Amino acid sequence: MSKDTALMVIDVQKAMFEEAEPLHAADQLLDRINVLLAKARESQINVIYVQHNEAEGTPLQTNTPGWEIHSAVTPPAAQDLIIQKREPDSFYETNLQQELAAKGIKKLVLSGLQTDYCINATCRRAVELGYDVTVVKDAHSTFGQGPLTAEQIIEQHNDAFGIFAKVKDTSAIEFS
Repeated sequence: MSKDTALMVIDVQKAMFEEAEPLHAADQLLDRINVLLAKARESQINVIYVQHNEAEGTPLQTNTPGWEIHSAVTPPAAQDLIIQKREPDSFYETNLQQELAAKGIKKLVLSGLQTDYCINATCRRAVELGYDVTVVKDAHSTFGQGPLTAEQIIEQHNDAFGIFAKVKDTSAIEFS
């Protein structure tokens, strides 16, 4: 990968780790995202943090403690881009696409939350827009839903992502 690549850290916000049902492999997720951030910074790759914003009284209410990026994740640096969104798709009604174009970004590496919502929607939209997308298969997570465990949801989505994007483990991600 080269300088036309950006690492996206999507919705890794405090409230997501405080839900009644625990997030699947939360500690490992945070560790892997930090590994990706270290690799990106070492290679001077663009880093984009995405924060989900919700209405007053909700866990991800804008500018509340739950809305903040999780403290176990390396915080944004001055040169990092922070995108605020209100829908699962990180491109929808945000300036993400304009920022990527201005920086010459053509390749995106996706990590974060939730597999079946924001990672899925952002991945699909990025591919539709012509970006070369890699989903870090062990650096996104979700919660179990109905009869499906979080592991089943993650596995199903990784299989589906592989149809139109690259899917790699954290250890296989190289930015240089």
